[in-house]
Formats: sequence, structure tokens, C-alpha cells
Amino acid sequence: MLRIAGGRSGAGGPQRPGRGGREFTDDAAELVAPDADAEAESAVRERAARIAARLALPRPRADPTGRRGAGRLASAPYRGGSDEIDLDRTLEILAERPVPEDEDIVVRERTRTRRSVALLLDVSGSMRGERVRTAAAAVGALAAELADDALTVIAFWSDAAIVHPLGEPVRPGEVLDRVLRIPARGLTNIAFPLEVAARELARVPVRDARVLLLSDCVHNAGPDPRPVAARLPRLDVLLDADGEKDVDLGRELAALGRGRLRVVRGHRDVAPALAALFGR
Repeated sequence: MLRIAGGRSGAGGPQRPGRGGREFTDDAAELVAPDADAEAESAVRERAARIAARLALPRPRADPTGRRGAGRLASAPYRGGSDEIDLDRTLEILAERPVPEDEDIVVRERTRTRRSVALLLDVSGSMRGERVRTAAAAVGALAAELADDALTVIAFWSDAAIVHPLGEPVRPGEVLDRVLRIPARGLTNIAFPLEVAARELARVPVRDARVLLLSDCVHNAGPDPRPVAARLPRLDVLLDADGEKDVDLGRELAALGRGRLRVVRGHRDVAPALAALFGR
């Protein structure tokens, strides 16, 4: 088993209750390898398929200033890298500017609009049962929608495991199978997976990066996650409220991460909530 971060700090050291019954501790967390031997549940695959059938995430807007190469064809100012002129757009500009600059020539180029997304899946004890099945199904549906993007999936409890590393080809069925092999157990450390996501996304441009936290936000192990949330490029929270929950913390994390909070109470709520989060 791969162990990358330090071990536990004993019984947890001094604890300080936070707002809403939260507990912030000095426990260290570990990044471990996912359990490849646990059995997956076929019923969750069916739930993921139902969510995916209702899920249609909007693509990011074409960005003419982005990385050029393979991607969608878009009009952009000439910068010495294309010889296919967008004649209609160029003539409109020349009608107003008889002496054009190079940038007044509009060309057609393929522009990448690829996102880098970190999905953080809470598999702690408070998410056991139907809640973790719904969250896993949401990850499976999202993996299918984000197959053309750079994706990392991180499951967490008091420790965390990288289920799918950033940048590897996305095969939705395999991602879901790996998620389903991780049993729900332990306490909830939200700060650690946020730190792991920040490290994973540090190698991509900030404008392309975002984090989605799927959790009940009942934080009861590890340090305060709010300072980490504030350092992320964007953090959205999909909060399961069908049981124990801390909506206030979820709202604070989303606000600090310049994202949004959506509350769900079952798998039927997931698709519209995800569409709303990825809608801007």
C-alpha cells in the first residue's frame, strides 16, 4: 500500500469544537492506495446510468486566448499561427479601419477549452449506505460527462485515496468500479482531500481548474478546512442533506472557494444540481 503523507499523531491530540458541532484536530492524514479487492455494487451502476441519462453539463465557453491546437474551431485575432482567414469577420473590421493592424485580421483556429476537474468523494462513516451510493453514482455520471476533460477523483474519510490521477484517460466504467471498491468507514477529514486536490491542480492554469466536493460536510477529523478552500481556484459543494449534515460549513467552503453550494436529498436531485454548478 502506497503511503505518501505522514502517519497518525496518536489518539488525536487536543480537540477544539468548531461551529455546528465540528471538531478540528491535529491528526495527520495519509494518502493511501485504493482497495482493489473489495466488491463493487451493481445497483450503483444502474443509479449512475439514471443520473447520467438526465445529466447534460454545458461545455466551457470557447476561449480564443487559450491554448491552441486540437479542439473546437473558433475565430481569433491573427497572432502568426494560422493561415485560414475568417473573411466575413475580417471584412467587417476592415470596413471600419482602412489601415488595419495585424490583430484586425481574424483567422480560424482550433482552440482548447479543456477543464481540469477534481472530484472529492466523501466515503466516511456518516455517508454510509444510500448516501455514499448516490455520491458514487454522481461521480460515475460525471466521469462520463467529463471524459474529454482532465479529471482526478479523490475518495476521502480520515485519510484519502486518489482513485483516478489527473490527466489519465477517463474510462467512466473503470472510474466507477474503483470508487465502488472503497468501503465507507472512519471519520471525516475535509481539509486533507482539499490539500490533495490543490497539489493535483497546481500543474494546470488556474482558469481551467475547479474542485467539486461531494459530502455531508460533517467535518470531525483534521484541521479547519476553510483556509484550504480559500486557496483553491474554485470550489463547489454538492451536499447530501439526507441525514447528518453541516450545511453552514458547506456554504462557507463554497463561498471561500468562489463557488456555489447545492443541497441534494437523493439521486433524483443530483443531475439538476450538477447542471447548475457547472452552468457558470
